[in-house]
Amino acid sequence: MRKGLFITFEGLEGCGKTTQAKMLYNLLNKKGIPFIFTKEPGGTKIGQKIRKILLDQKNDSMDYKAEMLLFLASRAENVRLIILPALEEGKIVISDRFYDSTTAYQGYGRGIDLKIIKHLNALVVGKAIPDITFFLDIEPQEGLKRSTAFSNSREIRFEEEFVNKKIIDGKLFLERVRDGYYKLSQEESGRIKVIDANRSKEEIFKDIIKIVNKKMAIR
Repeated sequence: MRKGLFITFEGLEGCGKTTQAKMLYNLLNKKGIPFIFTKEPGGTKIGQKIRKILLDQKNDSMDYKAEMLLFLASRAENVRLIILPALEEGKIVISDRFYDSTTAYQGYGRGIDLKIIKHLNALVVGKAIPDITFFLDIEPQEGLKRSTAFSNSREIRFEEEFVNKKIIDGKLFLERVRDGYYKLSQEESGRIKVIDANRSKEEIFKDIIKIVNKKMAIR
């Protein structure tokens, strides 16, 4: 039976989710609270290899279904080897992205059947359902400006595609992804907390830590 607390961070490129996840990491570390930090894709040896494939600019013609399945494969290993064992030990698990990314990006963004994605996510994560998910909301173009400025040049395949993505139903790719996150937050308002990311990192973190402290007090 799970005893830990599972916290995930979601959002568009440049929203600051990685910064906030690391700020929480540093706070828990300072307080001596047992925790694990992981990310998607990645987290495990196989996950890191998959990450390199997904972010390699040379793979820009990858089929959308193949892309989705690679994310799911990385997640399956992360859940099995990192996330569930830590939760069973009573630790806090912080993840930079999790299954909501697949629903938002491959589902709402790419247009892959949402029912299929929901089924596959359930198959992969099992009992590893986040207790809290922070969706750091930002305008797509503002996020891309921030993200491009700080990106590692070896990990820009997605950003290049996001900028040049064709318009579907009057919206660009990242606009559809953002809409997807909003729909998810409406469907699961108890779990997904929408955070205004158009502020200083300190202001954002104050909102996040209030929610985390409240959840820790009642678990």
